Amino acid sequence: MPVRLSLRDLLLILLVVTIWGFTFVPMRWALDSVPPFALAALRFLFAALPAVFFIRRPNVRWRTLVAYGMAIGVFQFGMLFLGIRLGMPAGLSSLVIQTQVFFTIGLAAWWLHDRLDRHSLIGAAVAAVGIVVLAWHKLALGAAATFVGFVLVIGAALAWAVGNVIAKRAAANTNDGDVDMLGLVVWSSLAAPVPLALASSVFEGGGRAWDAVVGMTWQPWACVLFMSYFGTLFGLVTWNAQLHRYPTAVIAPFALLIPVAGLGSGAIFLGEGLAPVQFGGVALVLAGLVYNVFGAQARSWLARSLD
Repeated sequence: MPVRLSLRDLLLILLVVTIWGFTFVPMRWALDSVPPFALAALRFLFAALPAVFFIRRPNVRWRTLVAYGMAIGVFQFGMLFLGIRLGMPAGLSSLVIQTQVFFTIGLAAWWLHDRLDRHSLIGAAVAAVGIVVLAWHKLALGAAATFVGFVLVIGAALAWAVGNVIAKRAAANTNDGDVDMLGLVVWSSLAAPVPLALASSVFEGGGRAWDAVVGMTWQPWACVLFMSYFGTLFGLVTWNAQLHRYPTAVIAPFALLIPVAGLGSGAIFLGEGLAPVQFGGVALVLAGLVYNVFGAQARSWLARSLD
């Protein structure tokens, strides 16, 4: 596996995390009309339909498709939304769930014997300090989390990490070492809508949730389609392809940019202000990711310069 990101792949990864960070804006707009579990069910329903009729099923087992769909679609979003419902603030949840970066790196090293690069780990650790600063700011503003809510969001982070490793392992287990990531995301999305709809019925009142969906105007529908096609299809397909192409420790830390992009999108589109301490946290995240990408080259250049 190459350790250095090509410019094209770096730009693709930055585009994905920017889209995922921005997705909090249409999600916030849509949640004004639709309950969370129902919204997640719609997101994965339209990620699967109608594409499943035109995209060939990938050369992986059905259990792999179901496992990925359940991990990413059901457990990640299900536990995240339930954790928020049981007392975990949404803003703090968006930061805590980024612990998936370290779950992903650890699971890939244990399960797939993936390479752990020192520079990537140092960069991820510096970026993680930035996330801690951003989380501390939320707590300082009075955000209070229940223990059960916190545990559920950590569980959502673990489910996200498991999904990442399943996608990476799926390609490694094929005869040619490759898998159609678009087909993987489209077909696995079929596993998510029904369990999420059942969760909506249990926690959000089936009749009320159904009435909310039927009564949606074009604006929340546009938000759903953006999340389905850009956040889920383009985002997950591109992310999984990069996880397959590079060591996990090189790609996974870029997810720490998602709350940074979310903060910027919230400031631009939702009028949410940014405090100076948040700029400090963002700077640490960016510094860690720059070291993750360019640390080895900078160290090599410095060594040559001193010789």
